[in-house]
Amino acid sequence: MIQTSYFGRAASFPNAVAISQGIPKWYNGARYKPLAPSWEIIHLKDHELYRKRYYEEVLSKLDPKQVAADLEGCILLCHEKDSTFCHRRIVAEWLEAALGIKVPEME
Repeated sequence: MIQTSYFGRAASFPNAVAISQGIPKWYNGARYKPLAPSWEIIHLKDHELYRKRYYEEVLSKLDPKQVAADLEGCILLCHEKDSTFCHRRIVAEWLEAALGIKVPEME
């Protein structure tokens, strides 16, 4: 199962994988850069535009089956504590829709 969380909660887990462009200075775990949004996307304030650009520029270029295989058993990390709007939630929804799996936020 793939799960999502944020650096402050799960960075010390051995199966944590950063999917963000920047990482905390203290984080020395694994990274999966193909899912990292560009700095240009990161700085967008409009959530709908962010989502659209992230799909177009990142997710549309990836194979969800391969991404899921690469990240099976991992916890996908980004900086946002609240997952209501962040790219890890967008990734989770993309994988869920494409593959019919659940990608929950780690409790």
